[in-house]
Amino acid sequence: MRISKVISTIVLLAFVQIVFGQTGNMKVLPGRVMEQSTPIEGVNIINNATQVATVSDSDGNFSIAVREGEVLVFSAVNLNPVKYRVTANDLLSSLLLIKMTAKEVELKEVVVNENANITAENLGIIPYGQKKYTPAERKVYTATSTSVDKLLNAISGRTTMLKKEVKVEKKEALFRKLEYLFDENYYTDRLRIPVDDIKGFQLFCVEDADFAVSLNTKNKTMSMFLITDLARKYLTILENEK
Repeated sequence: MRISKVISTIVLLAFVQIVFGQTGNMKVLPGRVMEQSTPIEGVNIINNATQVATVSDSDGNFSIAVREGEVLVFSAVNLNPVKYRVTANDLLSSLLLIKMTAKEVELKEVVVNENANITAENLGIIPYGQKKYTPAERKVYTATSTSVDKLLNAISGRTTMLKKEVKVEKKEALFRKLEYLFDENYYTDRLRIPVDDIKGFQLFCVEDADFAVSLNTKNKTMSMFLITDLARKYLTILENEK
């Protein structure tokens, strides 16, 4: 019986020593996740060694227990994953700053007509290579096709009106592209746009020349970067209107 007690005591002491040895150098490390200069909410952070996990809050802040040399993995749906090995200096610092980058995702084309190979050119209605006009552009071309028409329409202001129609038409096309780019949660959770103001914010975005270029070139990374700054400006406008 005494031998059994001695063995039990030794095992218990060994276990306590192991536990304290594992946790002795561990520290709760505070940090913040950023994309460019924007705090990122909802980033998953996991300690690869201990499998302890946490998630960044609305200000991009998080805290997690770590030891020197352990690897933290940062991941989110729209961001490139980051692996970071904790150093001794990190354990002494007041804040670990992690920079993440947005994933570059090519926008998918929306198929409106499955028989896209059937065109006016294929049917012999118009010659191959002839410039194609939108309805609004066709009106402008017709209104300015002859010198007499140019003079009469310039006097009446009709040409100016028709050119405005072309601009409106292009804005509508950009608006349709933006509608498919982000879901509603992206506006409300990530950009903090009230749900009732999403449409107004989208119209505000397509008026920005740089953002329009990012939509037309299908550069989602650039769109995500620009829309963050546009959201700040729009929220300021909403605040001033109260």
